[in-house]
Amino acid sequence: MTFVPFTVFLFGAVVGSFLNVCIYRIPRKESLVFPGSHCPACNAPIRFYDNIPIASWIFLFGKCRTCRHPISFQYPLVEAINAGGYLYLYFRFNLSGPMVLYALFFSALLVITFIDLHHKIIPDVISLPGIGIGLLACLFVLPPDFLDALTGAALGWGLFYLIALVSRGGMGGGDIKLIAMIGAFLGWKKMLLTIMLGALGGSVVGIALMILFKKSRKYAVPFGPFLAVGALASLFWGTSLIEWYLRLV
Repeated sequence: MTFVPFTVFLFGAVVGSFLNVCIYRIPRKESLVFPGSHCPACNAPIRFYDNIPIASWIFLFGKCRTCRHPISFQYPLVEAINAGGYLYLYFRFNLSGPMVLYALFFSALLVITFIDLHHKIIPDVISLPGIGIGLLACLFVLPPDFLDALTGAALGWGLFYLIALVSRGGMGGGDIKLIAMIGAFLGWKKMLLTIMLGALGGSVVGIALMILFKKSRKYAVPFGPFLAVGALASLFWGTSLIEWYLRLV
């Protein structure tokens, strides 16, 4: 790995460390700045050499140095996913404006995914600003033009709002704002593709849960993670997938 890709990977891991803070503190409505990093079990401050992304978790065997309480594998996992995502974005878009904005999009989806998995909520503090950032980005930097992005955000919001009304709560408000953010970044075509991929993934996982773990149909599976994965698939391979689909119909 040459210098620039390694730097991108390292930066992604460092950002991933901050994303872990967001995942833990945002649902609890705690400050992202104060207090500093500390063990959630014993509240001991984490020393800088114990806060090295990915590596510290390995060196400490996944335990707090002070109280030896287990540290969730989620911490190095989020750091590694974000680092790998940034590296892939670099190889796709080089060091450019689109890469920076898509990196922000990637990290936002990563935080949303883990918060939704843990708490079954999608924080407005991420999705609502994301809508505005996506629209501005498409106005000045990203490939979808502003009208495409605006249509994607409005259409996504409208579709999910209609589903929420018809299903009487089957679709959460967080999902509505999330799909609007995705539409703002990707445009209306890839937004629709995101919904298709998310619904397919959710259906497969839901059926697997019913078969393997005897879950009932009423078991609530968070939809945000599937939308996030669908959005990233649409970002990276959406054009090819849409062209392939149009050749079939």
